[in-house]
Amino acid sequence: MKNQIPTLLMLPCPATGHVNPMITIALKLVEQGCNIIFVNTEFNHNRVVKQESTNNNGSSIKFVSIQDGLGAENDRSNAGELCESMLKTMPSMLEKLIDEIHLSSDHRISCIVADMAMGWAMEVACKMRIRGALFWTGSAVMFALTSNTPMLIHNGVIDSQGMPLTTRRFQLLPGMPAEMDTNIIWWSKISNTTIQKKVYDYFVQCMQYINLSDWWLCNTTYELEPATLSYVPKLLPIGPLLRSHDDAIATATSIGQFWDEDLSCMSWLDQQPHNSVLYVAFGSSTLFDQNQFAELTLALELTNRPFLWVVRQDYHRTDKKAYTSEIRGNRGKIVGWAPQEKVLSHPAIACFVSHCGWNSTIEGLSNGVPFLCWPYFTDQFHNKTYICEELKVGLGFDSDENGLIQHGEIKMKVDQLLNDENIRSRSLKVKEKLLSNISKEGQSSMNFKRFVKWLKE
Repeated sequence: MKNQIPTLLMLPCPATGHVNPMITIALKLVEQGCNIIFVNTEFNHNRVVKQESTNNNGSSIKFVSIQDGLGAENDRSNAGELCESMLKTMPSMLEKLIDEIHLSSDHRISCIVADMAMGWAMEVACKMRIRGALFWTGSAVMFALTSNTPMLIHNGVIDSQGMPLTTRRFQLLPGMPAEMDTNIIWWSKISNTTIQKKVYDYFVQCMQYINLSDWWLCNTTYELEPATLSYVPKLLPIGPLLRSHDDAIATATSIGQFWDEDLSCMSWLDQQPHNSVLYVAFGSSTLFDQNQFAELTLALELTNRPFLWVVRQDYHRTDKKAYTSEIRGNRGKIVGWAPQEKVLSHPAIACFVSHCGWNSTIEGLSNGVPFLCWPYFTDQFHNKTYICEELKVGLGFDSDENGLIQHGEIKMKVDQLLNDENIRSRSLKVKEKLLSNISKEGQSSMNFKRFVKWLKE
């Protein structure tokens, strides 16, 4: 039977960089006439939900929650503890939630769309005879790496704990022309070895269930990662996932945020000259110690350029007020959280000083903004290499012998980037290619339409 209104249960990994793109997909599916039940952990539920539902074309997103298994006293920024607890407790809780939904409403869930970092949900889907689809929030090459750990062990690239045996280059997939450096192995970038092992084990478990799903979706494009996508044909790119470039969902840009967006930065940007502002934002997890924070503060002062700096409310490793109060004024604007897509699309933005998370990478590239790359952990180091060496639309920073990036280095790279017209030109060309994918007949749009058609059949 065709043209039914599907009811989908969507399950993101409980982290900002995972929730946001999945809500973007949810909004796009609502626009296509789907009903969405969006499941957050109870801890994140109140942080994410600004309103209980978003109505659109008679459909809605209904936000619900389940426990992650941790107590109020537990530190959920400890990814190792969170992964262990989720795997132990959440599958049975998800099953119970689905039973309750089926008993209490006329809608039966027709498909579970889960984050691949919640891949165990596909076993629940199979058990309950529900179709399944998975969404990978990182780059395609990171998916290929993570889903092929048995091969990496067999080929002597990593040991059974997931750690690189040597620093060398290796071939990620048979037949792929390019070799990868062992620095690409994202879980090895977690400095705490106990957390690293728990996170690695968790993802190995999740990857065991991916073949139970009918679809693998990814926030990328064929132009960005042609080699990887040609060797993993089941992974379908539906990116760039952007709300501000989609008229149907542009008004819903704030849904899914863990922090309140300070919209005053938009009117401040309106007062700045075109291509003048440094946008400085390091995502939801990056933390600097006091010395590094001080160096960055001094560098922003010395550039003598207007800047918009996102300093999160939970930025607790230093007394931010002692520094940021000194540089507030007409030239600089500091906010706790920003509407990033709107900011990056503003004509005043000259460059993006970024941690290079994949969402931020996609958003910056899609707006033609050059990068100054400052990765913090996991896949961000590979994304930096990709931005600087493959696309050539950004520069990285060099640290000193103590691992500190000095203010002089920051100022020098800012000046170098903003005086390089070739980088700006390449950035605009990448933007054009990416946005063509989400035009009406673009490849990513066509992939998404195929997925929606399957959901309705």
